[in-house]
Amino acid sequence: MTLHLVRHGRAAAGWDADPDPGLDATGREQALAVAARLAALPTRPVVTSPFLRCRETAQPIADRWRTVPEVVEELGEIPSPEGVPMDRRGEWLMAVMAGTWGDLGPRWTAYRDALLAGVRGLSARDAVAFTHFVAINAVIGAATGDDRVMIRSLDNCSVTVVDVRDDGSIVLLEGGDEAATIVR
Repeated sequence: MTLHLVRHGRAAAGWDADPDPGLDATGREQALAVAARLAALPTRPVVTSPFLRCRETAQPIADRWRTVPEVVEELGEIPSPEGVPMDRRGEWLMAVMAGTWGDLGPRWTAYRDALLAGVRGLSARDAVAFTHFVAINAVIGAATGDDRVMIRSLDNCSVTVVDVRDDGSIVLLEGGDEAATIVR
């Protein structure tokens, strides 16, 4: 299975201000641009994280292909620790991105493992998946044997391409475009 992993477009609010923001105007433009890029592919299933910013990013290509995106829970965002106030989540995420999965503990390695199982378990031959920065980095880490949480500084609407083999191995075919990532 060839899987195109798309990071969502720019969100209308930061991680420390809204638990599930949609896209801002720039993010909507990015979603249209990535849909135009993906339209060159043969029509394929569209899967998405349950978070609004991913669903909104997926909609333009789903409309072009006349399909309904399938929400896949495992493609969701890394959970923040319970009890961390909203305005401190960005600080927590920056510290997480500087470390490794092994540093994080069982709750977060379970998130990563469920994400990877979800990617490996997609039923489509080829698909386009709309997800998050940390999630795509976890897939890249599985492909490259790298335990860091942040391997690539993926831009909004970047497209990372992986091959998921029948034996469950993941091969990185193309890394997504990078940019300075600002955690707000």
